[in-house]
Amino acid sequence: MPAGLADLSQSLFASLGATGLKNSLNLAESQRSCLLLVDGMGNDVISTFGSQFPTIASLHQSSTLSSTFPSTTATALATLGTGVMPGIHGMLGYTIRVPRSGEPGRLLNALKWDERVDPTMWQSQPTLYERAIADGIKSSYIAAKRYEGTGFTRATLRGSEYLGANHTDDMVALAAKALSTPRSFAYLYVNNLDNAGHNDGVGSAKWMDALAFVEDLLKKLISALPTGSNLFVTSDHGMINVEEKLVLGKENSLMEDVTLLGGEPRARHIYIRDGAISDVTARYREFFGVRADLYTKESVAELIGGKVSLDSRERLGDLVVVPKGGLILIDPTREPQEGKMIGHHGGTSDAEVQIPLLRANL
Repeated sequence: MPAGLADLSQSLFASLGATGLKNSLNLAESQRSCLLLVDGMGNDVISTFGSQFPTIASLHQSSTLSSTFPSTTATALATLGTGVMPGIHGMLGYTIRVPRSGEPGRLLNALKWDERVDPTMWQSQPTLYERAIADGIKSSYIAAKRYEGTGFTRATLRGSEYLGANHTDDMVALAAKALSTPRSFAYLYVNNLDNAGHNDGVGSAKWMDALAFVEDLLKKLISALPTGSNLFVTSDHGMINVEEKLVLGKENSLMEDVTLLGGEPRARHIYIRDGAISDVTARYREFFGVRADLYTKESVAELIGGKVSLDSRERLGDLVVVPKGGLILIDPTREPQEGKMIGHHGGTSDAEVQIPLLRANL
């Protein structure tokens, strides 16, 4: 299996001296490391557009990593934060059914959360930031102020100090301060590129402006971080532009016996009425043919790390449908919101899954 985000985060903390973690990427030992995660910046962004931005082009590409399945923010960032695969941490998509929440049940939106769900119970694995404390490593998380205290933050970032910043210069200053002492880790997150991709598409003028923002942030970080720090750049997933839209249940029988739709348009969790799983699966196979990959709870295990906890198994869709090419599968109750987005991710294409690992020597 290609190296992924769990390998990266374990390697980063191991290189800082954390015990019990594997440095599978062979990162050099360090006293100070900074990770910039650019939401939505797939590896193809670097190969196609990187040469237009001098700072991005100057970075050394250490390797190409693999995102999680689904290739979506909630799942990928949970893997990065815990160092374990989705089948263990249980953050299995953008929206996932809450077990024992009635019929047809309710969905947990991992990024917006639901205060009826305890984040520390939903994602009960210790984070790497918590584990690093025992080894004297201090972690700081630098991102927009609006994310502080959210359920997702509490589920995946426990043990780090949240430093809210809404402007580039503030982010840079906070990162430099966070690395002013030895054995420190600063993690910066920006989602301008992801937002522009969803709203206007990969390669659009607004998307290019967002990439220019990343260039500016990187240039300032390289100038401001303490000498000897390691600066790494990666992403949670890439993105494709939609080519074909299919509304489930509209002029087709794909919602028959389906009680709830989870996931997102590029990775749908289908929750099925008791006794109807075989019929629905057969119907989907006949309808999609080679246009989508279909997974049962058992067969999807390999995609989410091989090992699947009981909690994760209960949260998984009875059927997981991953469209191919530029096809998206729209929830009929969310057709206006999902249908207007141009950029999508969550699937298994190279553009969505392959992400860069870049490094600057300071």
